[in-house]
Amino acid sequence: MSDALDIALRLIAVFVAFLVFPLVIGQTEHKVMAHMQGRLGPMYAGGFHGWAQLVADGVKFAQKEDVVPAGADRRIFQLAPAVALLPYLLVLIAIPLGPDNAVGQSLDAGIFFVLAVMGVGVLGSLMAGWASANKFSLLGGLRTAAQLLAYELPMLLAAASVAMAAGTLSLPGILDAFHWWWVPWQIVGGLVFFTAGLAELQRPPFDMPVADSEIIFGAYTEYTGLRFALFLLAEYAGILVLCALTSVLFLGGWHGPFGADGLGWLWTLLKTAVLAFGVIWLRVSYPRLREDQLQKLAWTVLIPLALAQIALTGVVKVVIS
Repeated sequence: MSDALDIALRLIAVFVAFLVFPLVIGQTEHKVMAHMQGRLGPMYAGGFHGWAQLVADGVKFAQKEDVVPAGADRRIFQLAPAVALLPYLLVLIAIPLGPDNAVGQSLDAGIFFVLAVMGVGVLGSLMAGWASANKFSLLGGLRTAAQLLAYELPMLLAAASVAMAAGTLSLPGILDAFHWWWVPWQIVGGLVFFTAGLAELQRPPFDMPVADSEIIFGAYTEYTGLRFALFLLAEYAGILVLCALTSVLFLGGWHGPFGADGLGWLWTLLKTAVLAFGVIWLRVSYPRLREDQLQKLAWTVLIPLALAQIALTGVVKVVIS
């Protein structure tokens, strides 16, 4: 197989995964929330178990008028959904699903790449908040900026701990170096990484930038139709990326327990699915934090824990070397 054909097939596979898996997470959220909250509505569309609910939502969004506020910065307003969505497509290219280079593109500095590009996705919310000419949207955008500043640091520090343990910044390289005994002494870093990632995605209980009871819907208040649907798709794509990265960095990715690595990429998908269910469960179960509580958690809890994790990793590396 020629290099050009191999690259094309990998890109097509990544694009298909980008189109399918976020929708699967969205459909799962509909059903899990319906069961956990006793909501009957999502169980009717299409008949059996409400299988067509997500399709009905898509048709609804497509039928709505695309409205741009008169005072908005039109170009930035229209570009914001794409800026929020496309970075997650780029990140999927670098996440290894299985052994034998089952990845879109193996990068020597894969951790730096994925974390940097994920940070760009948050700019879509900032652009939407600034360009909407709406005070509630602006407040949502400012909250997004404050949240990004607070939670980007612990996320980077937690990822740095894994890179130190593996001795490489490459995601496939981290999986090649992975041992199951890493899990007990890297678990704190994993919890910090996952929590900070939820905050960057503005998922409950860290959804202060879109607090509907306070600022209508934050930066997305003025969005309708397909542009609003793109923001929702970006949220589900972000869940996919966060859960897949947590699986790769802290749970061994395609490595199975007790040496059962034969399933390969299925292990990665299974771990990602379990973590995605956890994200949905948190939305149903926990109330929204106040803004001061959100900042306090980042600066007084997560960052000290991430620094302690790095110190522990350094000690372990010295001892075993």
